[in-house]
Amino acid sequence: MTKPVLYLIACAAGPTQYVDEGVRAAQADGWDVCLILTPSAFSWWEPRMQELVDLTGHPVRSRYKLPWERDALPKATAMLVAPMSCTTLNKWGAGISDTLAIGLPSEAVNMGVPVAAMPYFNRAQGAQPAVARSVAALREQGVLVLDGPEGYESHPPKQGNPKGYPWERALAGVRRLVGRP
Repeated sequence: MTKPVLYLIACAAGPTQYVDEGVRAAQADGWDVCLILTPSAFSWWEPRMQELVDLTGHPVRSRYKLPWERDALPKATAMLVAPMSCTTLNKWGAGISDTLAIGLPSEAVNMGVPVAAMPYFNRAQGAQPAVARSVAALREQGVLVLDGPEGYESHPPKQGNPKGYPWERALAGVRRLVGRP
C-alpha cells in the first residue's frame, strides 16, 4: 500500500529554518512528504537544499512549472501550509496566488483536497485588521486554520520560539481533515 502524500508548504517564517523537523514528524506520522517553499524560504535553504531533497525523496519546489514541464511531485492527498507567515495569510485570503506556495493550496481547497494551515507570527502582526478577514476568508473556503489553543497562539513581538513550533498540532489537524486517528 502506498503512503498518503502530504504537501508541506512552508513560508519565510522562523520555524522554516527547522522545516526538516516538520518533514520528519510527518514522515513518522505515515506521510510521503513533498516540500514546497516560498521563494524567500527557498533562499534560506538553498545552500543545504540537497538535505531536504534527500530527506523527502522528491524535488523541493518553489516556483510554478513552465507549461512544457511535467509535474515533478505525486498528487497530494492533503496539504499543510506551515509555518504560514502573515504575508502569505493575507495574500491567500485576498485571492493573490503569485507564488506556488499560495497557488497550490488556493486551488486545491476548491478541488476537494483537504487543506490545513498553521500560522507563525507575532501578536502585533496578528492585530492587523486584514488578518481576521483573511482567516475568515480561508475558513469560508474550507481551510482548517489552526490558530489559538488547537494550533499556534501568536507570541509577543521579538519573543517567538521558532525551534518550539508545534508541528504535532499541525499534523493532528491534517489527520482530522482526512479522517485518520
